[in-house]
Amino acid sequence: LELKRMSVSREHRGRGLARALCREVLAFARARGYGSVVLSTSVVQVAAQRLYEGQGFRRVGTVYPSLLGALLNFQIFQYRYDVGEGAK
Repeated sequence: LELKRMSVSREHRGRGLARALCREVLAFARARGYGSVVLSTSVVQVAAQRLYEGQGFRRVGTVYPSLLGALLNFQIFQYRYDVGEGAK
């Protein structure tokens, strides 16, 4: 299952909504028999990296979106959560 573009509006951040949404995605994947959840986030999205790592996702790769991205060292981090391992 691929998680794409999860976002909480600025005025609602800091209330645990992103953690709750993330847990719900993991429960959805588990209930439907998915083996893993994958997602990508950029090097500048530090709060997102902390959120996903705190939920048990592990970084499994790093890519550059383009030649310009490589020149600017703009990295995209790829994450994976293996549903069978259990959630926090």
